[in-house]
Amino acid sequence: MKAWKLYGINDLRFEETGMPSPGEGQVLLKVKAAGICGSDIQRVFETGAHRHPLVIGHEFSGVVEAAGSGVDENWLQRRVGVFPLIPCGKCAPCEQRKYEMCRSYDYLGSRSDGGFAEYVTVPAGNLIELPETVSFEEAAMLEPMAVAVHAMRHAAGLSRSAAAAICGFGTIGALLAAFLLEAGYENLYVVGNKEFQKKRALALGIAPEHYCDSRRQDVRAWLQEHAGGTDIFFECTGRNQVLNWGIESARPSGRIILVGNPLSDMTLARDIYWKILRNQLTLAGTWNSSFTGEDRDDWHYAVKRLQTRNVAPAELITHRLPLERLREGLLLMKEKKEDYCKIMVIP
Repeated sequence: MKAWKLYGINDLRFEETGMPSPGEGQVLLKVKAAGICGSDIQRVFETGAHRHPLVIGHEFSGVVEAAGSGVDENWLQRRVGVFPLIPCGKCAPCEQRKYEMCRSYDYLGSRSDGGFAEYVTVPAGNLIELPETVSFEEAAMLEPMAVAVHAMRHAAGLSRSAAAAICGFGTIGALLAAFLLEAGYENLYVVGNKEFQKKRALALGIAPEHYCDSRRQDVRAWLQEHAGGTDIFFECTGRNQVLNWGIESARPSGRIILVGNPLSDMTLARDIYWKILRNQLTLAGTWNSSFTGEDRDDWHYAVKRLQTRNVAPAELITHRLPLERLREGLLLMKEKKEDYCKIMVIP
């Protein structure tokens, strides 16, 4: 089969490799669609993976072609999405079924072979069956959708009229906005820095006066003027400046939800730290998503929204490429020579 293998930083090769064989508790998946994540860019061009060589890619869907020992054969030929985190099942978070916080996890596409290939083996316990109405492309976006749902659930307990702001309007930010709107949040503000992000926000139903372009406007002043401050602020960029905006724009008892992977060290000036204390703010981290196999987990929540068509992630796909052109998609995201949101690879 053909696969993209990462041999080290900036050493990604498209090559013929042996067909993987499913072991105990695993299935062989024929990959039907795979999305490129921003973390793939860092992995390929900056940090490398946890081991090399490695097939990268953790946002994918497909059809079960074969089953290893101990796997229910009813999975055969099923259309599925894949939760990429493989928990140890033994640590304290795993015992509480908070698998996203596993202390000793494996991960498809960064620690074990992932989805930028024609076939991949995955644990049967990480599969979620797809309704016939859900496409493979939509299913390949279940991972970022579930991440957005996981972040949204930090708004639990807030009034639907609370002032909520999202700063960073890439794939996760756009999906988060779609889920918040679908859940009935009436007072949502979006901060972006590209004209096509504004168009995307308006298409989702964000009012024009609720969109701030950080290239042209002082975000803190804008949020105070338009929202009167924020009850909850989603930091979706991993940038220190944006974290400061969230703290400075927060109302008393406000929440700042840290969603974006940090691009550098994150530090707090003393006057910013004082604002956390004096306004009794809550800063909460969120990472990955909950997948327990139960109806209430983040992945099942996302699948239900796909079934009802209340959230339409396929509208965020700006590029579709065959597997052999993966490098083209990676470079497009790295060099930012044209507008993009989600780039989808079709093996």
